[in-house]
Amino acid sequence: MRTNDDFGAALREYRARLKPETVGIRPPTPPTTRRVPGLRRDELARLAGVSEEHLKRLEQGRRRPSRAVVDSLARALRLDHAEYARLCLLVGFTASEPVPAAAPATAPATAPASASAE
Repeated sequence: MRTNDDFGAALREYRARLKPETVGIRPPTPPTTRRVPGLRRDELARLAGVSEEHLKRLEQGRRRPSRAVVDSLARALRLDHAEYARLCLLVGFTASEPVPAAAPATAPATAPASASAE
């Protein structure tokens, strides 16, 4: 169970240091005071494509994430390879590759390039 607690602590640490503006979340109008530094749990859950309840349980160490969830969280948190490797290590995965790129972002970019080459 200790590993899950460490995974949750790492998620909270990475979430706290990421500014909402960095990931395209605009401040509300009129401005309000944020009670937490960095991203709120619901914002990260939305960016990673997981439920807020699932993310809450991961942070509390009550659930073990799948590889797909770790990859989604790493992309959403904009982790570098060392940070991604740390998350993987905490749940028992190997991180031999860099942080996986988001499929929707890469697919459209390659289609027009090949179409214009013809």
